[in-house]
Amino acid sequence: MDVEQVIDELYGVAPGEFVAARDARAAEARSAEDPAGAKRIAALRRPTLAAWASNRFVRERPEEVRRLLALGETLQEAHRHLDPKTFREAAGQQNKVVAAEVRVTAALAEEAGQPLSASVRDEVEQLLRAVLADPDIAAAWSAGRLAKPPEAPVGFGLITPESLPPRPPSKPARAAKPDTRAREVAERTAAEAALRDEDLRAAEARASEADAQVARLEEELRRARSARREARAAATKAADASREAHARAATARESLG
Repeated sequence: MDVEQVIDELYGVAPGEFVAARDARAAEARSAEDPAGAKRIAALRRPTLAAWASNRFVRERPEEVRRLLALGETLQEAHRHLDPKTFREAAGQQNKVVAAEVRVTAALAEEAGQPLSASVRDEVEQLLRAVLADPDIAAAWSAGRLAKPPEAPVGFGLITPESLPPRPPSKPARAAKPDTRAREVAERTAAEAALRDEDLRAAEARASEADAQVARLEEELRRARSARREARAAATKAADASREAHARAATARESLG
């Protein structure tokens, strides 16, 4: 039995069917006298809905996966070298790309009979942002074997001029001119501003989605309360009618007696 292939197959199975499929394949491995493989398979964790949907996206959209990984590499490289121009250009694409990939992931999940709620879409979005910021998370995501989204900070951390390592001098043993120092400080503060703008856009997007979800829930609550009032009024009316019917029946029995 090819255990790696089995693992790939299992992480393509819908979450509700995962445990039964995993246990069946572990039993097959034991029957094939592969105890090590059976142990690996049996230890696999059931994926969350967000992880399963992300795994499906990775399997179904390899070209988009490559583009997302390339964008992440560009952002990470610009972040490491404090290249404000490149970072701003790549960051400008980030929100559009992430929003588009969340929609595609949700559509693929719905096609497979597993629609994603707003909260699960939020998990997928946070995972994609982490993929863009962290190469280790990107590697785990692109393998298509996630059991749950990795817990990691989203976006790029705060960088100040004081926290940066000194840049290697471009020319040996020459003191920096005042205007050169000022230019370096300006470049670094511009890079920090770009990073903060990106964090702000991400926070505003999450806040807007939360506001929309609250509005939906409030509307559902209003409808539920209205339905409850109508149901109670109908129950009261039915009880009154029942009492009247019993009273009429009792009167009729007395008149017969």
